[in-house]
Amino acid sequence: MNQKAVARRVSKELGKKYEELNLIITHLGGGITVGAHKKGRVVDVNNGLHGDGPFSPERAGTVPAGDLVQLCFSGDYFREEIMKKLVGQGGLVGYLGTNDAVKVEKMIKQGNGKAKLVYEAMAYQVAKEIGSASAVLAGKVDAIVLTGGLAYGKEFVQEISERINWIADVIVHPGENELQALAEGAIRILRGEEKVKEYPGR
Repeated sequence: MNQKAVARRVSKELGKKYEELNLIITHLGGGITVGAHKKGRVVDVNNGLHGDGPFSPERAGTVPAGDLVQLCFSGDYFREEIMKKLVGQGGLVGYLGTNDAVKVEKMIKQGNGKAKLVYEAMAYQVAKEIGSASAVLAGKVDAIVLTGGLAYGKEFVQEISERINWIADVIVHPGENELQALAEGAIRILRGEEKVKEYPGR
């Protein structure tokens, strides 16, 4: 939801319609999602909720499938425990014991080499996922947008941007406004600018 809302805001800033642009929107929150937006449609996005893509403050991200299978059938864990390792106790929590990026940045400033390495690795994985999204759009990318709470971290954003700014301009919109996104969507429908989309259940 935040991805599309930010995509529309950035399109407006660029003086274009969302439906005219190819954008890569990266939501940097408790989970990290990278979406390829092609002319007003999300054509590809990683499943950040269940651990696909970069690791994040609380999520393990993509893990080696063989090792995961071995862990699942080791007899040492219940299903819920494995899920907790992937979502909730993964990422920064698993490596550094905190999901607080501000704390991690303080650790780095105090000379904690492990914190620096882990933070840089997370930025590296985000940049790599953005590169994949660029391939989905065949390299025709109008802008890359970084949003979500982690986008407030200047060093983190710089670490990502240095690896990807050759693809397209990087625009930073920190924070998340999901309630505002809902309201903006309702207004577009009421104005007749957009049709209601129904997503059938299972």
